[in-house]
Amino acid sequence: MTGNRPQRQAPGQPRGARGTVGRPYSALNLRLVLALFGLVVFAVLCWLAAQADQLVLAVLCGVVVLTAAVDIVVIQRRRRARHRAEPGVHHSLFE
Repeated sequence: MTGNRPQRQAPGQPRGARGTVGRPYSALNLRLVLALFGLVVFAVLCWLAAQADQLVLAVLCGVVVLTAAVDIVVIQRRRRARHRAEPGVHHSLFE
């Protein structure tokens, strides 16, 4: 029963963060940076493995690249939805 009392802030969040225990905030911008980094690094590793005729390693790196690409699409959809819900609000890298 939450009633009219305010919800507790989620542990580990900075003061003033909008997240609550029931609905924590997501670091979408940080997730985007990490997914882009993984995409670039593993794409290069995939290419290098393919050049060295290491088929298994190239396929594994390719799977990671595809996973990062799908994650980027999901993150961008969530960022767009957040932007529509909160127009004019700019979020830092960590929120």
